[in-house]
Amino acid sequence: MSRRRIGFWYRFAAVLCKPPLVVLIKRDWRGMENIPAEGGFITAVNHNSHVDPFAYAHYQYNTGRVPRFLAKSGLFKKGFVGAAMRGTGQIPVYRESTDALSAFRAAIDAVERGECVAFYPEGTLTRDPDGWPMTAKTGAARVALQTKCPVIPVAQWGCNELLPPYAKKPHLFPRKTHRVLAGPPVDLSRFYDQEMTADLLKEATEVIMAAITRQLEEIRGEKAPETPYDPRRERIEQRRKTRAQTGREVPGHGGESAPADEEPSGAGTEASVTGVEAPRRGKDSAQAGTEVSLTGAEAAQAGTEISRGGTEEESGK
Repeated sequence: MSRRRIGFWYRFAAVLCKPPLVVLIKRDWRGMENIPAEGGFITAVNHNSHVDPFAYAHYQYNTGRVPRFLAKSGLFKKGFVGAAMRGTGQIPVYRESTDALSAFRAAIDAVERGECVAFYPEGTLTRDPDGWPMTAKTGAARVALQTKCPVIPVAQWGCNELLPPYAKKPHLFPRKTHRVLAGPPVDLSRFYDQEMTADLLKEATEVIMAAITRQLEEIRGEKAPETPYDPRRERIEQRRKTRAQTGREVPGHGGESAPADEEPSGAGTEASVTGVEAPRRGKDSAQAGTEVSLTGAEAAQAGTEISRGGTEEESGK
């Protein structure tokens, strides 16, 4: 089979989805000539709105080469959505299970049968504050290098203005424009017939994402950041900031001695006041003194545990 027939379910989905898409968004679609007319291939697409899978599917449906998306396995389980996902030939992704690799095997099989598989290499909505593509996962590169099929980089912009990432309410007015630019195949030939190490897959993925980013620059008429947004790096930086903040507030943490000394001083003052008041309580004085002593010991122990925990976490990095 050189190409997948559109079939009943895809036509039915188009009947349901195209009218609202036509009403809600205008279209500025370019690069359809770069979508192969025959044979299996991959499209690698940036992702910046929950609406853009539908809008992009509309774009590619109009080329005559319907895409098979990789989608969460939960969407396939039951009901009309599940039937539509199965009927249109989408590929379930089983995350964190023994079936996690089955999606890649299914993608390879589909490409080898002459179909199109659409990848969102980022794996989720971009977290870049300005909507640029962020660092990506290596799944698309892995399938591309194993099958040596064409990889078509696709940039899109506009659905994020209709429904921004993680927003709950769409911005319907003024009417937004969905801009799509599909580029020529990415040249990955220098990676062929090599051992698919983590470094090789990462480099091939960066080449794919760079092509997508260049096209998005053309669509937006802006220059992308030199370094793509990296969620992992951002999480590490956020943890460091949190530890630094904790070190200023908790005694004995990470060498932040000056601010940390203030808190024990305050605690000591309170203990002194309690100690002064204790004799005034007659029979309760011994018990109050004991409670103050225990509180001071517990605070010291907590400070030691926090300090030890911060040191262990830092060494783990």
